[in-house]
Amino acid sequence: MIDGSILIGSETRRTNETFAGRDAASGATIGPAFCEAGAADVADACALAAAAAPAFAALSPEGRAAFLERAGEEILAIGDVLIETAMAESGLSRPRLEGERMRTVNQLRLFAAEVRQGYWLDATIDPALPERAPPRSDLRRVNLAIGPVAVFGASNFPLAFSVAGGDAASAFAAGCPVVVKGHPAHPGTGELVARAMARAVTECCLPEGVFSYLPGTGNALGASLVGDPRIKAVGFTGSRSGGLALVRLAQQRLEPIPVYAEMSSINPVVLLPGALAENAEALGAAFVASLTLGAGQFCTNPGLVLAIDAPDLDRFVAAAAQVLERSAAQTMLTAGIAEAYAKGVAALDANAAVRRVAGAPGSGGALFETTAAKFVADAALGHEVFGASSVLVRCAHAAELSEVVAALEGQLTATLHTGTGDDAAAAEILPRLAERCGRVLANGWPTGVEVTRAMVHGGPFPATSDSRSTSVGTMAMSRFLRPVCYQDIPDPLLPPPLQAANPWRIPRRVEGEWTSN
Repeated sequence: MIDGSILIGSETRRTNETFAGRDAASGATIGPAFCEAGAADVADACALAAAAAPAFAALSPEGRAAFLERAGEEILAIGDVLIETAMAESGLSRPRLEGERMRTVNQLRLFAAEVRQGYWLDATIDPALPERAPPRSDLRRVNLAIGPVAVFGASNFPLAFSVAGGDAASAFAAGCPVVVKGHPAHPGTGELVARAMARAVTECCLPEGVFSYLPGTGNALGASLVGDPRIKAVGFTGSRSGGLALVRLAQQRLEPIPVYAEMSSINPVVLLPGALAENAEALGAAFVASLTLGAGQFCTNPGLVLAIDAPDLDRFVAAAAQVLERSAAQTMLTAGIAEAYAKGVAALDANAAVRRVAGAPGSGGALFETTAAKFVADAALGHEVFGASSVLVRCAHAAELSEVVAALEGQLTATLHTGTGDDAAAAEILPRLAERCGRVLANGWPTGVEVTRAMVHGGPFPATSDSRSTSVGTMAMSRFLRPVCYQDIPDPLLPPPLQAANPWRIPRRVEGEWTSN
C-alpha cells in the first residue's frame, strides 16, 4: 500500500506539507499526496537509530545475514506493483526494472553471505609475550560498526541505488542502522521498498530504529539529516554539486563525518589503432548502444572517446553516426534531468572548440569531436553531461593521447580497446588509465556494473569524494566500519569475535596466521 507516509521506525507518520509524484513521460501527478519529512522527523528517526545501534552492531553474523535475506524476500513479495510504480515514476522499461529488482535482492543476498563468512571483521590477535623484554601486552583488534548511517536515494536507479540499494545494504551488513532520505522522483517506489524493509526489521525482531524512511523534496531535509550529531556517515549517489554540498555540511559539524559520494564521471574509452583497423564499424555500433542505454542516464556512460586520428577512426565515426541517427529520443527520469541534458548539449553546440558529428537535435543522443589541444585547453569539455552525449578527441599521436589522459579528472571507469599490434601501446597507457579510475576494462563497454566481491565502483575525485571506497561490491562495507584494538581486556569482556572460544566461529588471524572457522 502506498499512502505517502513517513516511516519512523515502526511508526507511520503524516504531515500537512506534501508533494506530488510525477509520471516521468507525461508529467502528470500520480499516486497520493506524499508527506514532506521535516526537522522533527529527522530528529526522531536519528534518535531511534542511535538507540538501536548498540544492539544491531552486537548482532551475530547469522542474525544480521538473516535480516538481509529477509529484506530481499520482502522486496520480492511486493510483486508487480513495485515494477509498475517504478515504470511510471522513472520512465524506465519493465525489463530494466525487473533486472534491477533482482540485482537489489541478489545484492542483499551477497552481503548476507559475506557477513556469515566473517572475514570483514578482520579479527586479529597478537597474544601476550610476558617473557619478552620488554613484555608485550595481549592485543586484539576487530572492526566495529560506526553507528547510524544516512543514505540518499539516487534518481537513476530507483531500486539498486535507493532505499534498499548498495549504500543501505552495505551499512546494514556492517551493523549500522540506516535512515534513508527518499528521492522525490520516485516516492511511491521508495515507500513500497521502505515498507518491505520495515517488515523485515519487525519479522527479525530487531530494534525498530534499525531503519527509517524520510520522503521529501527540499535541500533542508538532507541538510538536517547530515547535520544530526547521531549520524556517523553518509552514502550519496548524484550530482557533483549535490555531493559537494553534503561534504561541506558534514565537515562543518562539531564532529565531522565522512560522506561517501559518487558524483561525476565521463568514463573515457581509448580506441587503439589495431582495434580500429579490425573492428571500426562494430565498435561504432557498440559504442552507441552503450551511450544511449537507458537514455544515457548511467554513471558509467561513455562520455569521452580518445583515439589517434586516422582513416580507421573516420570509419568508427561514420558507423556510430549511422546508428545514432536511428536512435529515438527516450523518456528521461525527470523533467529537471531532461532540461539539464538539453542545456549541456546546447552548450557543446555553442562551443567553438567542438563540432557535432552525429545525432540531430531531438534524436536519441549527440556525438561531438574536438582535437587534443582544444580538449586540454577547455576544462568544460571534460565535464559530465548526464545523458546520451559524448565527445570524441582526435589525437595526433600516442604521446598526445597520453597527454589527454593525464589531463583527465578522476573517473569511475576507463576502457581500453586493443587489436593486433597494440600490445606495446596498451602496456604504456594502461597504468595511466588506472591512475585516473576505479575500474579499468578491456574490449568492452563500461555501462553495467557487476555486484561482486572484486568490484570497485569508485574512483578519484570527482568520481567520488573518497577514492579509497566503493559503493558496489562487498568492499562497500568497509566504509561503515572502524578498527578497535583491545589491550589486556579480560576474555569475558571482549567482543565475541575476539574471545578465546570464538563463539561466532569466524576466521581469525593469530600471530599473522589465519585460522579457519
